[in-house]
Amino acid sequence: MRTHRKAAALLAVCVLALAAGCSSEGGKDSEDKTGASGGSGGKAVTTERLKIAMVTHSGEGDTFWDIVQSGAKQAASKDNVEFLYAASKEGKEQAQLIDSYVAKKVDGIVVTLAKPEAVKAAVEKAVAAGIPVVTINSGGEHSEAAGALSHIGQEESVAGEAVGEELNKRGKRRALCVIHEQGNVSLEARCAGVKKTFRGTVENLNIEGTNMPASTSSIEAKLQTGKNGKEIDTVVTLGAPFAAATVKAKAGAGSEAEVNTFDLNAEVVRQLKAKEIGFAVDQQPYLQGYLAVDELWLYKTNGNVLGGGKPVLTGPALVTDEDVPALEKYTARGTR
Repeated sequence: MRTHRKAAALLAVCVLALAAGCSSEGGKDSEDKTGASGGSGGKAVTTERLKIAMVTHSGEGDTFWDIVQSGAKQAASKDNVEFLYAASKEGKEQAQLIDSYVAKKVDGIVVTLAKPEAVKAAVEKAVAAGIPVVTINSGGEHSEAAGALSHIGQEESVAGEAVGEELNKRGKRRALCVIHEQGNVSLEARCAGVKKTFRGTVENLNIEGTNMPASTSSIEAKLQTGKNGKEIDTVVTLGAPFAAATVKAKAGAGSEAEVNTFDLNAEVVRQLKAKEIGFAVDQQPYLQGYLAVDELWLYKTNGNVLGGGKPVLTGPALVTDEDVPALEKYTARGTR
């Protein structure tokens, strides 16, 4: 596993998170065990019961966000927190969900900024109401301006650059970057990062991410058109579920393109093991959910803020088939 740039911030966060840990017991969700260690095995926290909400741009049924929630629930269990969750891919609806939690006077909110222009005002309203906000995963460059305490995730452009560098090492020349949600600034930054460092050509393909059969057909059609010396020799997908769709599309098109992907889940690990995928970019979604809830608890109970004005990085790390033995047991329990 190769981690790219600025990893020192992550180490500092992990040390702080471990120092804050008290027990895996004591919260509303304590019965919801993920299999990960939840604390030091001491007494449950004695801090007051808090209510923390998370609002994301994608949600139920998405393996990535299932892992984010697993981390958040584990931290909530440790910290005596009631964890609330809601999601919408529409920026306007995401803003309305944030407003609803402000009205409920929750103690903290975790938000993604995939569509910052649509949700920024709602975040600012939460902050003005005295509710601390932590952003995760998407739109980190907009976090400070919106008034958030900090941002937890990976720098998407840096992650894209790492992919471009890896494709150079693999001798690739023509890349297809598949964007599954139009208007998502983080996905666009990933493809832009690939284009910045990749010495070959990069073409973006927008697909209808909520319709997997249509997405598979779109990718297959694109692979079929790249003939006569202009074959696409690598496809980069920006989410784990779309790697499987691309493997299927590759077979249907009779293509020899290497499939690579952002994000990790159990199926991607299986595909790495079977050499159906060349490499994956892991941004550790479990850690994003866990640290966001834990930071808000620390802020409310001890005045702590993570990052020192800089993003708290959880990636990127490039993983290949060589990393599969270490990853299988974690993905099987839904924490990686």
